[in-house]
Amino acid sequence: MKRTKALHAEYNPTASFNLMKQCTECNRVYDDETLKFCLDDGAALVYGPAEPKTAVLESEGNPSERRTKLFTPAGAMHGRSPSKFTQPDAERKWNRSIVAALGLILVAVVAGVGGYLLYGRAAAKPIESLAVMPFVNETGSADVEYLSDGMTESLINSLSKIPNLSVKARSTVFRYKNQTVDPVIVGKELAVPAVLNGHILQRGDDLTVYLSLVDTKTGGQIWGDSYERKLADLVALQKEITREVSQELHVRLSGADVQRVTKTSTENAEAYQLYLRGRHHLMKSTPPEIETSIKYFQQAIEIDPSYTLAYVGIADGYRAPGAERVPAEALEKSKAAALKAIELDDSLADAHAVLGFIIFWYEWNWAESEKECKRAIELAPNNSDAHLFYAHLLSNLGRNDESLAEARRARELDPLNVRTNALEGQFLLHAGRVDEALARLNATKELDPDNWMAHLFSTSAYIEKGMYPEAIAEGRRTNEIQPHSRSFSFLGYALAKSGNRAAAQSELAMMMEQSKQRWISPYSVAIVYNGLEDREQTLAWLERGLEQRDPRMVFLKSEPKWKNLRGDLRFVKIFRAVGLPE
Repeated sequence: MKRTKALHAEYNPTASFNLMKQCTECNRVYDDETLKFCLDDGAALVYGPAEPKTAVLESEGNPSERRTKLFTPAGAMHGRSPSKFTQPDAERKWNRSIVAALGLILVAVVAGVGGYLLYGRAAAKPIESLAVMPFVNETGSADVEYLSDGMTESLINSLSKIPNLSVKARSTVFRYKNQTVDPVIVGKELAVPAVLNGHILQRGDDLTVYLSLVDTKTGGQIWGDSYERKLADLVALQKEITREVSQELHVRLSGADVQRVTKTSTENAEAYQLYLRGRHHLMKSTPPEIETSIKYFQQAIEIDPSYTLAYVGIADGYRAPGAERVPAEALEKSKAAALKAIELDDSLADAHAVLGFIIFWYEWNWAESEKECKRAIELAPNNSDAHLFYAHLLSNLGRNDESLAEARRARELDPLNVRTNALEGQFLLHAGRVDEALARLNATKELDPDNWMAHLFSTSAYIEKGMYPEAIAEGRRTNEIQPHSRSFSFLGYALAKSGNRAAAQSELAMMMEQSKQRWISPYSVAIVYNGLEDREQTLAWLERGLEQRDPRMVFLKSEPKWKNLRGDLRFVKIFRAVGLPE
């Protein structure tokens, strides 16, 4: 194991002299140079060795390899005198003169640098917000991308547990991936005083990680470190990096805080790597990638059956709307995984958040879903997904003011997240604020021109404004990016309303053809029939959606396309069966 370190300057007296640290409150002594605050009472640690130490110069070997060290005299440690020298008196006196002179120099150096460490570093202002930039894969192999992305995300999640520290979310910082950006510019764009940069190099089983903490006002390096480990030590390395970075932020941590921040869901490096691979595929959000991610999560659990985050990954994979799987299967597998994660660790906010969404999306149990969403926010107030899932629930229940407040909070926590921005546009649309919805959706498309949700919801917004050419253009763009039943339905509805019934029927035919290979949402089919003003087929397909517990039935209250059916008794019966408030 090899490690180098740069801390504020090239010369690090704690590495050379092994100075002890002492708590100013309880006088507890530490020999861990990375600690800055006492684990008992959180008070600042200062450099002050419990035993007086003497500096000597080791004279063995090549003069260029000589080094200084500190040691406690044997007599001081064991109550006996150190051994007598055997050199001639003249040589002994000459050596003593050299040692005395060097001792004076070292005392001056220790006093000067120690004073800086004692008063300068102890008084350093805590860093209250941070952006962990996407780690750069220096290996040259795309197969290692999962590792650089995964370690970045893991570090973000761990540091986010530090009290009073704001850490920019994954989706916000990953917009800078594969870009060379000046830290000063990043600091201005994200309003953070510091950024953490990382580089990863893997050669076989050997892994090297380089880190640097940079001041975004000056562009100067605050701290840097490099680590050389085996892949088998990956979990321990992740813990070490988390602990050291949290120390360099100068935040005040109790012993409980340190344990919580460095806590991992597994100690098995192989399981951890499989989990990171699963996350890498899940974030791509296409049905094939989602299926691949689930396989990796399952393999991780086979190695470590108590791996809570892997269960959350499975729950996320099965409930992902983009997968369009049979609702009964999605509910059974996603809920079982979420409940298992909570059974293993009830304090895991992500598990409660995904369970809240599953209960809302598939079971239509609004009260229980709200309970889980609130629990997730209680456990992790800065978890943007928890706020976003809760906003989704509130929007579908018609509690628009509460929904938009939660959506704004989610966006504040993760301002560049395209999904968060797009869904806020949908919530605005369903609240009847169409122009505001379009403004938010246009801003989302500026963030990511190829985001299918932004184009899908824009289709619906233009339909509400009667701007059918624009709606059709947005619907077709959605189908180009990610075709699925919901995009076909919105486009079919817009075509029907524009008077192009033949084209709308073509969208229906395409959906029926796809239903031979995979599950297609009955709710989505009903939307096209409603656009064609075929009430009988519309209600028949909605009844089929009720029987199959199509998750999109949760939009019966909020979706403006059903305005023409609100007074229909058959529609009211379906609406009440879903259990939505009237």
